[in-house]
This record gives sequence, C-alpha cells and structure tokens, in this order.
Amino acid sequence: MTTGEEKTARPAARRAILGRLSWGLADQAASSLSNFAVGIYVARSLGLTAFGVFSLAWVTYGVVLSVSRGLATDPLVVRFSGVSDTSWRGAVARSSGTALGVGVVIGAACLVIGLALGGRVGPAFAGLGLMLPGLLVQDAWRYSFFAAGNGQKAFVNDVVWGVALVPAMVVAARVGTVTAFVLAWGASATVAAVYGCFQSGIRPRLTGARDWLREHRDLSYRYLVENVGVSGSSQLRAYGLGAIVGVSAVGVIRGAELLLGPFLAVLMGLTLVTVAEAARMLRQAPDRLGRFCLYLGAGQAAGALLWGAALLLVPDRGGEFVLGDVWSSASAIIVPVTLGVAGAGIGTGAAAGLRALAAARRSLRCQLFASTCYVGGGLGGALIAGTPGSAWGVATASLCSSAVWWLQLRSALRERRQNPIPEVRTQ
Repeated sequence: MTTGEEKTARPAARRAILGRLSWGLADQAASSLSNFAVGIYVARSLGLTAFGVFSLAWVTYGVVLSVSRGLATDPLVVRFSGVSDTSWRGAVARSSGTALGVGVVIGAACLVIGLALGGRVGPAFAGLGLMLPGLLVQDAWRYSFFAAGNGQKAFVNDVVWGVALVPAMVVAARVGTVTAFVLAWGASATVAAVYGCFQSGIRPRLTGARDWLREHRDLSYRYLVENVGVSGSSQLRAYGLGAIVGVSAVGVIRGAELLLGPFLAVLMGLTLVTVAEAARMLRQAPDRLGRFCLYLGAGQAAGALLWGAALLLVPDRGGEFVLGDVWSSASAIIVPVTLGVAGAGIGTGAAAGLRALAAARRSLRCQLFASTCYVGGGLGGALIAGTPGSAWGVATASLCSSAVWWLQLRSALRERRQNPIPEVRTQ
C-alpha cells in the first residue's frame, strides 16, 4: 500500500472502529436502561428486604451468565471476530447451542434447589431456573452480532427485550411477589432470544455443543474459571454480607450499584465490543493494541467518576423518588462504590487486551487474584464496619487488582513482540 493509500485508509478504519463502538455504547445503554428499570421497579414495589431477595437471584444469574460466556461466547468473540460469514454462521450455531445447553442444565438445578428451599428465597430461584435458557440465549445473540461487526442488531435485540419488559413488569407488579418479577424479567428476555433467531437466520444447535467445547477447550475452560471468579466473588460477597449484616444490606449495596448502573452494565458486558475490536486491531495493527486498551480503561474510569460526582448532588427527594426507602442507606456509600467502579474500569482496559491476545493463563491469574481481593475486602470490611466497610473494602481491592491486570498486559505485549505467535484459528 502506498503512503497516500495509507493516509486514506487510516481515517476510514478509525470511522469503522468508532461506528462499531458507537453501536456498542448504544446497545449497552439499552441493556443498562432495562436492568436499571427492573431494579428500580422492584425496589419501589417490594421494599428493602424483598429487594434483597431479588438481588440474591440477580447475582446468581450473574454466575450462570459467566459460565455461559466462558464456555460459549468468549471463545467465539476471540476466534471468530471479523472472519468470513460461513465460518461465523457455523460457529454461532454451535456457540448459541452451548449457551442453550448451559441454561437447560443449570436452570433445572436451580428449579430443584428453589423448590426444596421454599420460604422467600426458594420460589425466586425456582423462577430463575425456568427462565435461564432464554436469558442465556439472548445474551449469546448479542456477542454473536458484535463478533460479526453488526452491533446494530444487538441493539435492536436489546430494545425488543426492553419493550417486552414493560407489560411484563406491569403484570408482575399486580401479582406483587419477587418470583413474579423474576419471571417477568426472564420471559421478556426469552422473547428477545426468539427474535434473535429471526435476526440471524440461525437456530442454536444443541447437538453442536460437545464439538464446540472440544474445539475450544484451551480457551473455554480457563475463561470459565475466570468468569466464575468474577461473578462467584460477587455472589460470595452478597451471601456473606447477608450473613454478617443482614439481607437488607445486600439490598443497600445493590441500590448503590443501581445508581451507577450505566457504568456497571458497560463493565459487565464490555467484551461485547472491546474484545472483538481488540482482536481485529491485533490482526491489523498490533502495535496499537496497548494504546487502545489504555484509552479504554482511562475513559471508563473518568466516566464513572463523573457520574458518581453527579450522584452526590442529587437531593434526597429525588433519590427517594427513584429508590424509595433504599435511597437513605444507598446514598451513604456512593463514594466508595464509585471508586470501586472506577478502579474496575481501569482494569477492564487491560483485560480486553489479554483476551484479544488469547493470553488465557495470564488473564486467569489476574482474575483469581482480583476475585480473592474482592471477597476479602468486601467481607473483611463488613466485619469491621458493616455495609460501608464492605463498600470501602471492595474499592480498595478494585484499585489493587487493576494494577495487576496492567502488569500482566505489559508482559504479554512484550512477550508477543519477542515471540510472534501464529494467527488464531477461524475454521
């Protein structure tokens, strides 16, 4: 390519990247709005204790989602971003079939456990078990579309979920139980999951799950452990906080996180856009990967800090209108929760780079360290100073973990420069 052609191609490449990232932001905004609306609606409708029960079901869903992503969609994004349509379609059929299989198996287990538990928590877990297949397949479509560079389809799919959520929430409010809200949330996701089949023209192939797991076991099982470390640590903290302080404390933490919902949703679903984009950059301009990750992490941290600062200016009347009785307790921990999200934002930039490099051993090492710090900080802080202590402990753990992520990314980039690796598989 001549110098003139390079000058023309680079702006075009930047515009393409910005376009895909813009659709990623739009999709995350739609997803964040839906999650925020559900949390707010439940908090206002059921009160603090019931909201705590709903939050326990929510963090359990997060663990299962991590299993599905690690086994099904994370390898898809790393190895099938920017490949031919034929390769992508075959991979998506098997990947989404794997997600469906995870939903069926773990959903059945949640249903049995929920029915056995009874009480307040049991029915909510039973409802979650019924809804898991649809929830996981819907998430799989989002990853699949971003791997193909079709973020607009992921956005439309999330909008369909949001639209279906409105009448479902109205019906759940009339019933007035935690289980009804869990069923409404999952049923609306199932509508979007079915719509994703029509969008893509692909049906999840459950019989292809075994082949998918065998072909990508070098990544999937490490990503499984890594992802479960993220969500599992959240669940351990929630359960531990409930045991140390009380179930209402779980609702307080969740309420504060809802106030930072847009940024938490972006962090949780960051790989939808950034890993796929980093994988493309690694193929096309590997020397720019480190800078891309730095801008990504710094931008997220700055956004979280600005949002947290704005929350501090919200008057009590406005906060109570949004969260009801949860506001008074949640507003007291905005500062540490904001710092925790900002610290995590810095680390996700490096995490995206490690995923794109397929440096699964390094990212697994980082995540195990981060999860240990998260649980230790969250529960240690709770023992010392209750709910506020837990929030400050998590903030400290988040900042320490981000430093480890960046040290590992720097080492991985240096290692790649010294020992170039073969191109990743696309067939």
